[in-house]
Amino acid sequence: MFLHQASIVLGVTGGIAAYKAADLASKLVQAGATVDVVMTEAATRFVGPLTFQALTGRPVHIDPFRLLERTEMPHLSLAQRAHLLVIAPATANTLAKLAHGLADNLLCAVALATRAPLVLAPAMDTDMWEHPATRENLEVLRRRGAWIVGPGEGRLASGRIGRGRMAEVNEILGTIRLVLGRDGPLAGKRVLVTAGGTQEPLDPVRYLGNRSSGKMGYALAQAALDRGATVTLVTAPTALPAPVGAERVEVRTAGEMRDAVLAAVPECDILVMAAAVADFRPAEVVGQKIKKEAAGLTLRLERTPDILAEVAVERERGGRPGLVIGFAAETEDLLRHARAKLEAKRLDLIVANDVSSPDSGFGVDTNRVILLDRHGLEQALPLLPKEEVAGRIWDWVETRLGAQEP
Repeated sequence: MFLHQASIVLGVTGGIAAYKAADLASKLVQAGATVDVVMTEAATRFVGPLTFQALTGRPVHIDPFRLLERTEMPHLSLAQRAHLLVIAPATANTLAKLAHGLADNLLCAVALATRAPLVLAPAMDTDMWEHPATRENLEVLRRRGAWIVGPGEGRLASGRIGRGRMAEVNEILGTIRLVLGRDGPLAGKRVLVTAGGTQEPLDPVRYLGNRSSGKMGYALAQAALDRGATVTLVTAPTALPAPVGAERVEVRTAGEMRDAVLAAVPECDILVMAAAVADFRPAEVVGQKIKKEAAGLTLRLERTPDILAEVAVERERGGRPGLVIGFAAETEDLLRHARAKLEAKRLDLIVANDVSSPDSGFGVDTNRVILLDRHGLEQALPLLPKEEVAGRIWDWVETRLGAQEP
């Protein structure tokens, strides 16, 4: 759970988007956080405090004058133990109060007293969002270090279509992860991750591809962000949203991925090639859609660029990255093929998995892998969610980086 032991104060203000805050509170608790909800009086008109109490298992705070145990003042006790203050939704009224340092309700008092990072998810009608006063208040808050998420564009409570919708919960969660992880063990490291399966065009409507969903690569990118790394994600087509904070570079073919990787490698410290790169592509791409013929169709294929081999050459010349991790997706003789690739591509670590298993590999949320490194490690992991596999891989990276330090 990525938020294990994190103490988060969730502020909820009076807007229709308050119902989304209940989902946010639930997801934060599921991720391992301790969540204390502070509501304004107006917020209670939209969602009842009992909803948040049931979701978090903790009392909801509204009254600034209510004493806690041992006569603690709630605005001080909440402010002091918070690792992060999130206000979602943040109305125009609350943004104005925060910008001017007002403390006329418990939430604003907590915001004024805490030294924890502040994440704001504005939500209001378009005219209020675009008003110069709101823009100036947001700029003041940004200069003070607040993280602003959204707003998005869509249908508003007024029935209009425009900008002002509160950001989606997953986007807010991604920002929370980014903020809490920014000083993690990989802070200062530049990580390049490839993900997804490349598509090699045959004609304008068809391509040769594979069943990679990109889930493993995206999990690796997210886990690196959680540990403070600066992440570039080179991705073939997938249906997945990019992790918040990652620089996403979209490619389609093996050739495009090769160009993107080689362009980014000189600036990165760690390369993780999790993408399922096609080994072959059609030798000729037909300009028009190929029609069905009774005689069938014969394709002539040619090799695609060997990206890891080219990276190995650059490293031999004294270039970067310092660590290179590859994947071996096999259907037979898993260890033999993985060890051969580890040696041939001069990898530091290879992650071997048998993709013929229905619960591991392509298109599923779990993986059963074996970690092999050039120092003789052979570590078989049990079936785990891909997020946990990613964490084990970054654990190995942290150990190696520690061993390299003088």
